[in-house]
Amino acid sequence: MYQLNLGSLSLTEFLNDYWQKKPLLLKGGFKQFTDPLTADELAGLALEEEIESRIVSCVNKQWDMQTGPFEDFSVFGETDWTLLVQAVDHWHPDAAKLLDPFRFIPNWRIDDLMVSFSTPGGGVGPHLDQYDVFIIQGEGKRHWRVGMPDSNLQQMCPHPRLLQVSPFTACIDVITEPGDILYIPPGCPHDGISIENSLNYSVGFRAPAQKDLLTGLADHLIDHDVTGKRFSDNGRSAAKSVGAISDTDLNQVQQLLQQLVNDKTMLPHWFGSLITRAKHELDINEPDPHYSNEEIAEYLDEGSVLSRCGGLRCCYYQQTPDSDILLFINGDQITLPANELTTAQLVCDFTALAPEQNLHFTHSAERLMLLTSLINQGYWYFSE
Repeated sequence: MYQLNLGSLSLTEFLNDYWQKKPLLLKGGFKQFTDPLTADELAGLALEEEIESRIVSCVNKQWDMQTGPFEDFSVFGETDWTLLVQAVDHWHPDAAKLLDPFRFIPNWRIDDLMVSFSTPGGGVGPHLDQYDVFIIQGEGKRHWRVGMPDSNLQQMCPHPRLLQVSPFTACIDVITEPGDILYIPPGCPHDGISIENSLNYSVGFRAPAQKDLLTGLADHLIDHDVTGKRFSDNGRSAAKSVGAISDTDLNQVQQLLQQLVNDKTMLPHWFGSLITRAKHELDINEPDPHYSNEEIAEYLDEGSVLSRCGGLRCCYYQQTPDSDILLFINGDQITLPANELTTAQLVCDFTALAPEQNLHFTHSAERLMLLTSLINQGYWYFSE
């Protein structure tokens, strides 16, 4: 439905010259762009308790931020505020399709689709993010300024829950129109101010910090009761000061931790589980009653189309062509035989499966059982 237009750039040139290096304006990045939702639909999502939303406003240079759900938007007036709704791809199938053109980056790196509606003058102030983002201009126009990373920038908090940066020099200064796309790498300051009522779609990417990775590893060790090796100091010399921690001891502790992190056998298990856990609520509708394998086979033979639940994270890992395949879905691990790579790719690489693709699952009782289980969990559903 949406096709990314990189202009004169090839995908390889974009990844080599711009990805995580410098910002880029893609004028007409989506040709003849049509908004997948309306401002009223976005406001409707912000009414829901389980959907994360916030409104940022600035009146007389006084910044404010309120979190949803919201019941009445009229109190904010007609200018100088922005509604932001997270993980819209979890709740709006048409909006979720905006992620597909950016899937040249692995699934585990894609975070979510944030959608914002701004009145004239609305924005969240100059700020920087620690992750890559593509910002798609929907209806209306917006004035964007984007700069390069600058260690001299000062961070400030004009409101306890707003983090902004000091004025910066812009390398991109543009008014975006429907279909224009800005690519902004991590650490690049940017500021967008709406000229008229406007919609923006932000495709964000995950960039786990060391703290998050180590916390995930620790959780995996606890969940699977993995103790690992213990500290040992065979051949130790008598301590000159019993209160001192020596460099030798610290080096040994560091090596002990490194051995754990370097365990290539355990690494894909904990990382796959960690990176596929949903960060936001999923719109899961579990069928009641559950389908039987025979019913699923019948629907597939009739040419039904399957769609994946919005925001569901699916990844797989296969070390060698002869190795078992580790399939990760929403934090859970399923082990598939080495010859089921096509099965893993269908589940992970596609957000919708056409009738001819679905027939793959009817050729094996084990495949059909897997698909039936995923449908009964609400992870996949019949869309036609």
